[in-house]
Amino acid sequence: MPYHLHFGEADPLRIRFAISPLWETQGAVRVLARPRQQGYHLPWLRRIAEAARGVDLGPLHLLMPERGHNPDFLYPPPIGPAATFEEEIAAVRGTDPAVAADDLARALAETPGAADTPAGRRMLADPADAVRWLADLVEQAWEALVAPEWPRLRALLEADVAYHSRRLADGGLERLLGELHPAFAWSEETATLTVEYRGKHVRALDGQGLVLLPSVFVWPEVVSGFDPPWQPTIAYPARGIGGLWTEPGERTPEALARLLGRARADVLCALDEPAGTSALAHRLGLALSSVSAHLSVLRAAGLLTSRRYGHQVLYERTALGIALAVSQPDTD
Repeated sequence: MPYHLHFGEADPLRIRFAISPLWETQGAVRVLARPRQQGYHLPWLRRIAEAARGVDLGPLHLLMPERGHNPDFLYPPPIGPAATFEEEIAAVRGTDPAVAADDLARALAETPGAADTPAGRRMLADPADAVRWLADLVEQAWEALVAPEWPRLRALLEADVAYHSRRLADGGLERLLGELHPAFAWSEETATLTVEYRGKHVRALDGQGLVLLPSVFVWPEVVSGFDPPWQPTIAYPARGIGGLWTEPGERTPEALARLLGRARADVLCALDEPAGTSALAHRLGLALSSVSAHLSVLRAAGLLTSRRYGHQVLYERTALGIALAVSQPDTD
């Protein structure tokens, strides 16, 4: 059923992108319970299997019905464009118990019998305790499932934001929304964004604008439906997740490694999406100084371009760099 967002005169000027480690944590927890969302993430699932067994995810899964309301206070819209997990979970811990009580009751009601489980009864009996308990579980999930991989995830999410920010600047709102996800449909005549989603929802933005949130773990869906007073937000699958868990060395053609040297070729092939020096160094297991030197050489050779995004410089392949990175050795 469709989800309708009605834009006012000021709302197109108040669209912003954000990255949320808290949202990625809830996405990771959800993927563990949804086999249909695991296809791209099998290498990650193997890596975190043991750590996941040490976290009681049952109460969190109880609040993630297949259809219907999820508690907004537990995974709220991002509080800033690049807030840390510590900042986001502190905001969750500060939730008014009365707000949490209503949110939890609505979410538990979506799954028959959920409110009568021991975890459900605990949440409903003492909302203040539930806020502390659930925040602790989310923090444990972050540390076990997401934090070890956060530099890799953040690099992909930042690359998505940089790409779509350019598309917004180059082609305007209609072009941006038309490319984010096939479920999006923009009507300029009515200034309405329609999203094919799991539940019917209508909301006027009323000058609040819209937060667009790329996510690694939300694929293949889009997620929205926040009720006032939460800021309207849509989470959508980030670009490039197909190669997210592939180690750079696994996709470097041997012929290119012989031409450029293994480390430099790995740097070039790791740039499926724009990335900064720190993210590349973490991904490749190389020193920052080495990655910086390789990037300088590749840029000087016309294989890369660079541009500033926020506090960092992002590198991406030129057409020549792309041609070399996807080249294959000759076979007999």
